[in-house]
Amino acid sequence: MELRGKTIGFAITGSHCTYEEVFPEIERFIKTGVSVVPIFSQTVVNTGTRFGEAGVWVRRIEELTGETGISTIPQAEPLGPSKRLDALVIAPCTGSTLSRFANAQTDSAVLMAAKSTLRNDRPVVLAISTNDGLGLNALNIARLMTTKNIFFVPYGQDDPVKKMNSLVAQMNLLQETVEAALEKKQLQPVLIERFRTMR
Repeated sequence: MELRGKTIGFAITGSHCTYEEVFPEIERFIKTGVSVVPIFSQTVVNTGTRFGEAGVWVRRIEELTGETGISTIPQAEPLGPSKRLDALVIAPCTGSTLSRFANAQTDSAVLMAAKSTLRNDRPVVLAISTNDGLGLNALNIARLMTTKNIFFVPYGQDDPVKKMNSLVAQMNLLQETVEAALEKKQLQPVLIERFRTMR
């Protein structure tokens, strides 16, 4: 489906090590003619790590999109009634966010945006980045994969020797996944040998 003219919510959660992979995909959406609405978890807003000080990525993404980010539940709630978003991307989607989403918890701006998008029968696209995707979160992934209007960026093990339960999405397939999701289709194959593409 043609993305030009669409409005996509782009929600970012606290997998700090993947932001460098995600940022170019936001640029790619914008170059395609998409209006990107940034949404941040509190971890992104408030937590500094070895990958960057707290708030640095928020500022970079706000400058890129020209939009003030949404970071609280009251800010995210109107996304439902206004039907502002054609689709929502959560990238990266942490194991914590994944778990709470699968269990219908709405305790963050990101999850409120997801709930609001589903309310309008519009797609939510998850680009997972979790160390326990083949562990405790495997059940949550299965639950979400069988839920209407939830789609996954193709994913695989990023380090099957040292982190055998870790799963990470192939971020450069984000745009293609959204295009398919807007047609109510899951981009295939959804399971990939990601670690081979990283060598």
